[in-house]
Amino acid sequence: MLNFSFTEEQEDFRKILKKFSLEELLPNYTKWDREMVTPKHLWRKLGDLGVNGLRIPIEYGGSGADCVTTGIAAEEIGRGDFNLTYAVMLNSLIGEIINNHAREELKQEWLPQIASGEKIVGIAITEPAAGTDAGGIQSTAIRKGDVYVLNGEKSGISVATAGDAFIIFAKTNPEAGNRGISAFIVPSDLPGVECRGYEDMGNIPIGRGSIYLNDVEVPEEYLIGLENKGFSQVMNGFDLSRLLIGLQCIGAAVQSLDETIEHVKTRHSFGKPLAKNQGVSFPIVTHYTQLEMIKWQAYRGLWLRDQGLKHTKESASVKWLGPKCSQEAIHECLLLNGHYAYTKEMPLEQRLRDVIGLEIGDGTAQVNQMVIANDIIGKEFRSYESAVSNK
Repeated sequence: MLNFSFTEEQEDFRKILKKFSLEELLPNYTKWDREMVTPKHLWRKLGDLGVNGLRIPIEYGGSGADCVTTGIAAEEIGRGDFNLTYAVMLNSLIGEIINNHAREELKQEWLPQIASGEKIVGIAITEPAAGTDAGGIQSTAIRKGDVYVLNGEKSGISVATAGDAFIIFAKTNPEAGNRGISAFIVPSDLPGVECRGYEDMGNIPIGRGSIYLNDVEVPEEYLIGLENKGFSQVMNGFDLSRLLIGLQCIGAAVQSLDETIEHVKTRHSFGKPLAKNQGVSFPIVTHYTQLEMIKWQAYRGLWLRDQGLKHTKESASVKWLGPKCSQEAIHECLLLNGHYAYTKEMPLEQRLRDVIGLEIGDGTAQVNQMVIANDIIGKEFRSYESAVSNK
């Protein structure tokens, strides 16, 4: 039997988060962008609401929530503050990696602090010469006694300037391609770690930037999982984060539509409300329909993950179309709201800048289309040498 409804508990959770998002997050959404501040106090407040630890087990201070519930949080927090949704998306990916692969001591040390919002942890894979081809990373981790010595540069890393630690991926066996990559928890205050921020177009409160590793000595117990298995450990996690990113973008776009619908119903032109013009109402209907379809594909993907079923192509389709259709909807809303929407007095221009950033992060449109083609047409017909071909 098909059932497209949320449970009573999930609906209650949605209502709580929507109220919090609109009443407490939205009024200050543009403030953090203008002041170029990462609002760490709000990360801690989201921890109090149970948002940061949704994918962290209860015994480590989390909620142990399913993926569908996590998606609800991404969508609703995205309405109020797009950038604070990283507390859902980033922590879900990192929480799963640490919980599934790290040794018990690391779980006890880091998971409760991530769940509470006391610590912000980033994930560092991308490098100047290795983005889509994650297997091509050049950072190295050389074992010397009871430490690993890390060297290299990570680029385009979310929370680079705000993170208390990062999950760093580096090659422990440089000759083995993606089979020689390991993952480490690296506190940002270790000697030799240097973080520099970017002057980005959007996502400014996220503190994106580069991380430089200069002979950083990491204790061997900070290795996550098995040596040389870091690549395979993280790849499955992207199926989750891509679905959450889609919902994060949709939350921002739907809030923009809601605000615009109220505007066109009350703003008059030539003696009648703007909403009476089909040239106004039909674009709103078009964007609403597209966003609604992508939203339910996202929840379907999360449900498949909860059931332990394959969901890679569903995840890729949501990551491809979610940010794309969301930025198109927000752009339309900006135009329908007129010249005031082009100022920083309204949140629309910032939402547009913020959402565009996630057309790049966690896989571009082209990458996700290749993932879908690989699934529905077949690996033997792909047009590229995959970094995961040796898995």
